Amino acid sequence: MSAFDPAVLEAVRREREVELTTWGRKSGKPSRRIIWVFPDGDLIFIRSGLGFTRDWPRNLRANGKAILHAGGHDVAVSARLVEDPALARHVTNVAFAKYQSDNLRPAAEDQAPTPGEFATFELFPDDGA
Repeated sequence: MSAFDPAVLEAVRREREVELTTWGRKSGKPSRRIIWVFPDGDLIFIRSGLGFTRDWPRNLRANGKAILHAGGHDVAVSARLVEDPALARHVTNVAFAKYQSDNLRPAAEDQAPTPGEFATFELFPDDGA
């Protein structure tokens, strides 16, 4: 799997909001939404704070493909649902460090993941392979 272009990583670090296009799991129609994005080193994560109550994370879980729009770049991506609760909590901490929002508090280790932690995805450049 290929790595993100450094310019895309820099845009993700710099921009407060980016856009993500997913395709409807039933309609197949594109849907573009504003989201928060969380870089962690060379990795990029996104999450839906309301969990799977929104269409975009359900669409992404259904087909695993999207387009990330950041810093003038349109990058085809594949998405992997983060199923490890420890990684999901880590991503929530990374998100909190960037946004300083009380809505981004991680679940305690002895608690069930938050809805946002259940709907956390890692993005990968889609190299067509």
